[in-house]
Amino acid sequence: MPRLLPLPSLFHSHSQSFFFSPKHTRFQFQFKLHIFNPNLTMSAPGSSRKYYSVPGITPEEVSIASQEAFRRYLDPNLKRKGNGVVIVWFRNDLRVLDNEALLRGWAESEMVLPVYCVDPRLFGTTHYFGFPKTGALRAKFLIECLRNLKENLRSKGLDLLVRYGKPEDIIPSLAKACCAHTVYAHKETCSEEILVEHLVQKRLKQVEVAHKGLSNQNKTLSPRLQLIWGSTMYHIDDLPFSAKDLPDVYTQYRKAVESKSSIRGCIKLPQSFAPPPNSATLNEIDSWGNLPTLDQLGLGKIKSDRGMHFIGGESAALGRVKEYFWKNDKLKVYKETRNGMLGSDYSTKFSPWLAFGTLSPRYIYEEVGRYENQRIANDSTYWVLFELIWRDYFRFLSVKYGNSIFHLGGPRKVASNWSQDKLLFEAWKDGRTGYPLIDANMKELSSTGFMSNRGRQIVCSFLVRDMGIDWRMGAEWFETCLIDYDPASNYGNWTYGAGVGNDPREDRYFSIPKQAKTYDPDGVYVSYWLPELKTLPKEKRNFPGIRYIRQIVPLRFDSPSRNKDNIRRKGGQASSN
Repeated sequence: MPRLLPLPSLFHSHSQSFFFSPKHTRFQFQFKLHIFNPNLTMSAPGSSRKYYSVPGITPEEVSIASQEAFRRYLDPNLKRKGNGVVIVWFRNDLRVLDNEALLRGWAESEMVLPVYCVDPRLFGTTHYFGFPKTGALRAKFLIECLRNLKENLRSKGLDLLVRYGKPEDIIPSLAKACCAHTVYAHKETCSEEILVEHLVQKRLKQVEVAHKGLSNQNKTLSPRLQLIWGSTMYHIDDLPFSAKDLPDVYTQYRKAVESKSSIRGCIKLPQSFAPPPNSATLNEIDSWGNLPTLDQLGLGKIKSDRGMHFIGGESAALGRVKEYFWKNDKLKVYKETRNGMLGSDYSTKFSPWLAFGTLSPRYIYEEVGRYENQRIANDSTYWVLFELIWRDYFRFLSVKYGNSIFHLGGPRKVASNWSQDKLLFEAWKDGRTGYPLIDANMKELSSTGFMSNRGRQIVCSFLVRDMGIDWRMGAEWFETCLIDYDPASNYGNWTYGAGVGNDPREDRYFSIPKQAKTYDPDGVYVSYWLPELKTLPKEKRNFPGIRYIRQIVPLRFDSPSRNKDNIRRKGGQASSN
């Protein structure tokens, strides 16, 4: 997804046949498929081995929440004024609600062809250390998002065409086949995605299609690529400064946008996006294609018997908003609970759907406003928006600093001596460091694809401060595992945690003993993920001594004079919660 100019090996050509066999990667996922029960929940955090779904409401409740949201944004007075065919190229915007690319495509055409390309480069290896770019858990979530997108498009009179291959091969070919005059897509900010945009645009210029002009006379033109900004709460065009002049201190940025910018409303929905492409066009494109399976992606199957199971798709995302805000009424206490580590309701858990674009940040903003009007407005309701502003900030920083967010020295070009000790890194990755708080968090990551905001900051600090390991190894392993991975937030947070980010004040050390005593005083979290600790007294679970595996490194800065746990920055990956 992110990173530098892509390695040539990641961009070798593939057949457009859907069935493929990607090259073997350094780490293989060998899991068994487990059928998840969406209604299974834990009666109390840490009380059993049961895993639990997010959202935790029933499929019927999810469906009702989705339908209610669609109805609220329905505008039957919307009219289309265009002609011909357009392609809507879905990327990291797998939703129908508040999707400007989809609405623009519908309004400026007579027929819309929605397309998703399963790009084989997303299943290659990471840039520096050769980890899988997309792990099995995130791939599974993606498949669920695509399945639900097809369902929601069908409910509006369309369908989703799924093709395996590179967008720069598929999109121009489809544009020629169906005589599309425009391809609409959402704009991305990191180099690999931008390169794909450029390649698609270049190849579209080589295509000529007949297009009916205003005088109803056919003209031969090349399809154009229309990129639309739609991934942030604040639109990039509404910032009080250009992205290149973005402040390097978050607080300065936040105060500026809150006082000088406004948030655009969600895009309305027409009654229907029909008609779908006609039979002649469908004959040209052959079929709508099939969703990939984990086996076809070379990722094996998944086994998970504990922790959270996130359900992919726009409907699940809308269901989660309904569950967290309205049914469980947790929004009013978000600020007090957001640093929790176990359970589904200590934080919003919106981040996986935000990362795949199945949930719009502007929709969250409007739901917060609706909650404040109908129930209560307090620090907690504001703090959800505070975290979304952080998420925006990292996206805009990726525009300002480009590839430097992936470089060893970060945006500030900090010169440091980092170790790439494989044994130390493997111990961290596998949860075998001898520090229960670190090991529990890393086991949660590998089992669920998720980790709390607090946990992410702790394990990052331990890797770079106590172990002295190259922060990029941690960032790339997160890229493999996280279901809520997006390059701007992931690498933005890792550069901050490693002290190479744009703001030098964000150089923080997390004391493991203090973090354990503050956020897991009874060892409930660590004993949930490390069941061997359950037999110990609560006060010993985080400090088991010889009754646990040997600590792989001593803590380097664990003394009162070096303690820097009073962190000014409360956001970052908290927007992933």
